[in-house]
Amino acid sequence: MDRGTERDAPPGHRAGPDTGPADPVTGRVPLAVVVVDRDGLVSHWSRGAGRLFALPKEEAIGRPAPDLLPVSGALPGDGRGDDDSAYGAYPDHGGLGPGLESSLDGRLSYPSAGRARLTVPAGARVDVLWWAYPLVGPGPERLLVLAADADGLRRDHADGSAGASVVERIAPGFALHTDFPGADELARRLPEILPSMSVGESARIVAQILELGYPVLEFSQSDRVPVTPDWGVPRRAERRARRERAARALAAGEPVPDELRDEAEDLEYAAVRERLEFLNEVSGAIGTSLDLARTVVEVSRAVVPRFTDVAGTYLREQVVAGEGFPDGVPDTTTMWHRVALEHTDEPGHWDDVVPVGEAMPFPAHTPFFQCMTSGEPVLVPRITEEMGNAIASQFEKRDIRPLITGRSMLLVPLKARQVVLGFMILLRHPERPVFNDMDRVTGAELAARAGLVLDNARMYTHQENVAETLQDSMLPRIPARMAGCDIATRYLPGTLLGRVGGDWFDAVKLPGARTALVVGDVMGHGLGSAAMMGQLRTAVQTMAGLDLPPAQLLRNLDDLAQRLGDTHLATCLYAVYDPVAGELRLANAGHIPPVLVRAEDGASELIDLPTGAPIGVGGVPFESVRVPVAPGDRLVMCTDGLVEVRGEDIGVGLATLCESAAHPAASMDDACDTIIRALGTRGGRKDDVALLMARLTGIEPDAVAEWSLARDPAEVGRARAAVREQLHDWGLPKLVGPAELMVSELVTNAVRHSHARPVTLRLVRADTLLCEVDDDDHDLPALRSAGPEDEAGRGLRVVSTLARAWGASRTNAGKTVWFELTLPARHR
Repeated sequence: MDRGTERDAPPGHRAGPDTGPADPVTGRVPLAVVVVDRDGLVSHWSRGAGRLFALPKEEAIGRPAPDLLPVSGALPGDGRGDDDSAYGAYPDHGGLGPGLESSLDGRLSYPSAGRARLTVPAGARVDVLWWAYPLVGPGPERLLVLAADADGLRRDHADGSAGASVVERIAPGFALHTDFPGADELARRLPEILPSMSVGESARIVAQILELGYPVLEFSQSDRVPVTPDWGVPRRAERRARRERAARALAAGEPVPDELRDEAEDLEYAAVRERLEFLNEVSGAIGTSLDLARTVVEVSRAVVPRFTDVAGTYLREQVVAGEGFPDGVPDTTTMWHRVALEHTDEPGHWDDVVPVGEAMPFPAHTPFFQCMTSGEPVLVPRITEEMGNAIASQFEKRDIRPLITGRSMLLVPLKARQVVLGFMILLRHPERPVFNDMDRVTGAELAARAGLVLDNARMYTHQENVAETLQDSMLPRIPARMAGCDIATRYLPGTLLGRVGGDWFDAVKLPGARTALVVGDVMGHGLGSAAMMGQLRTAVQTMAGLDLPPAQLLRNLDDLAQRLGDTHLATCLYAVYDPVAGELRLANAGHIPPVLVRAEDGASELIDLPTGAPIGVGGVPFESVRVPVAPGDRLVMCTDGLVEVRGEDIGVGLATLCESAAHPAASMDDACDTIIRALGTRGGRKDDVALLMARLTGIEPDAVAEWSLARDPAEVGRARAAVREQLHDWGLPKLVGPAELMVSELVTNAVRHSHARPVTLRLVRADTLLCEVDDDDHDLPALRSAGPEDEAGRGLRVVSTLARAWGASRTNAGKTVWFELTLPARHR
């Protein structure tokens, strides 16, 4: 409630509004408190206002404020308008006083005060003192009006309290004087004086006191209102004139007279405060993202038009390219890229002359070179015609002089860690005040903050490029078609900050036209996980080349992870597709199961596999499962980042995976995109995603020919004849010559080194012509150079020269040596 307004008036009080006298114990003054919103309507009408203006709150709220505050001039000769000695010289006005009128309609942005006669609805006339205070902040309130009965103050004055200011009598112990306590002390004392106030509110109020120059007090449990710090307020016109004189002296650099020193100090403080507010606003407007291009635009737009009319930003070539930190001091060969240009001129006024994206060096005699090499701001109060000609000489076939001559220019370097990353060219129109030394300091601080933000964006861009390059180098380049299957893959980074992850996929060619399909996921993100992923992927490729069974391969991979350390765990799904036998052999190490889409009816299902423990746990068994497949079936393998979302059961994601995988698609790429659209765009996904899809086309039986050869050298001729005849049957006569020669070499070696079992020769016509020779010897052949007198060692040299590819791998029974020949185009 309004303090000091709830006491009844003593007997003998004059007729008129019941305002009550001043409190003789505390010295507090009965006040009317009125708050006006931004639409000019009354939003608060205190009990004191109801008494002083003889109008209840219910009739005042929501009405236009000028209708309720009809202040008229003091009546001459009644004695009320003549005694100003105790209260300051306030003029009398007819009608609304200009100060209150200007405050009510929002034309004044500073406190005002006045004294006049008030005619209240009851017909009485009251001598009123009033104060009007513009309110700051984001709320709907615009203006606070306080009013008091002058007679009450005069009576209080007669009681001997004239030595205390009105503020002291409104709130004892709290006033703004020469002995004003510090901000910390004030913030501490406010909650003691006003118990309903929190510490946070106290700090906000103290900040308003220091910013606006007048205090804030609480007159009721719901109102916090500012009041004038002193009763002796000079006339506004006089004060305005004094401020203008002080401003002219400061602008001209002349000594400020002693009588104007207070006004000069206020102006300097206001200028400093304005610049601090500007720098704070700029700091909040830039650096909202780590995108370098967006950051550059934010920096340019933050200074136009408030600080400058034109802002051009130039960055060093290495910064624009997202490379490492620039080395050395810039010189005349350093290329500077114009990356942004903001201005208040007509659209297109600058675009043709200084287009964004242009790169250029700057000669040593220019102020630009001075700024970039010294790392300090360079101020040019006015660009003279001579300097305009010198600058224009750098722009071939473009006349920049009309755009710059006569303007004020400030060059500020964009630095980070004492290295110049770029600089900004700031220009003001000729009719605007020139840049001065305070602007130079402001520009330097602006550039320092912008430089740090740009360096953060530059470092992030550089790290992102490194991460992307590293990730791309670790992901394999899988051909779209391998023996008996078509393959499509997708990789999605989890987040920009976690671009490097531990997810991977791979496809490895195996003997017998088989293909190993792998998907794995090292737990975690970052370079450590990526490095572990690279090691495991390389190990899988190596062991797959040894044609290890899936369960054994995972067993060996787990042992390897144990030797590499126990800091990382990984899941892995390993499958071997045999297109000739029409089957899959799979083993799982803690990974989500794959989806098999049947070509016959389009149905999809999760393959039931023993889950197994993740790689790195150690000492756990792994099991293999055989799954028959038909030509046209599709196998979908992915990491859990695709199906798992925080807060959602993984079963929902797996069901969606099955449903989207079964959706008809025109191509493998379209099928992958369908899955990504269904699962990869869900909210909350933060993990990496690796997706591998294989269409199992199979190999027809009539595209495979196989012979069993005895351990007899005479079988070599039989092998050549069989190959020659089969290739003619397949319509491949052009391959007969090289195929016969290489088969002869491989069968000769197999017959020579086999121990007990017959030698097997097999031809497979798939995307290439594959020839395999098996024997029971475990020693792999090695390619070596043969001397002129050597009788052996030339066979593999012949194979290596004629074949598209060749290799050898151990099997359970011995080894397989193979080669491939490229099929003619019409047979592919």
